[in-house]
Amino acid sequence: MKTRSSDKPDKQGGPDEAPTGIFRWLRDEAIDHLIPWGPKFLSKKAGVQALGIGLAVVVTVAWILAATGQIRPAIVIAWWVGWSVYEVLCRSRCKPWVKEGPWWGNQRRPATLPDLIAYVATKNLLIGAGIFLVLKLLWKAFSNYGGN
Repeated sequence: MKTRSSDKPDKQGGPDEAPTGIFRWLRDEAIDHLIPWGPKFLSKKAGVQALGIGLAVVVTVAWILAATGQIRPAIVIAWWVGWSVYEVLCRSRCKPWVKEGPWWGNQRRPATLPDLIAYVATKNLLIGAGIFLVLKLLWKAFSNYGGN
């Protein structure tokens, strides 16, 4: 069966061509995985944009406070779950696609809600564990360096 051009994902469905160069590819991958907002986000009202960016800042501060022992891990987990719900909603409107095939590939397909939930949950679990480990190691290194 032939596919019509209307069956293929448009610009909203993700980039069609592979980026040139390793640094551009790394930049594009980082932006795609770390920032849930896509081109449609800029068409939203300023209040919605500010709320989303503010939530990202609050989650980041919560991670830093948890690494320094200022707040309990349960609070960070609650913030992280809240961020994940926000990210699924945002991605379903701004970046409604998931990668298909090998991780280094650039093939994308339209995502269903379970696809987005699985992607965001897995990605945020890995990112969260990495952030917590790095911040904890940095906190220990700096607290030992200060002579405390």
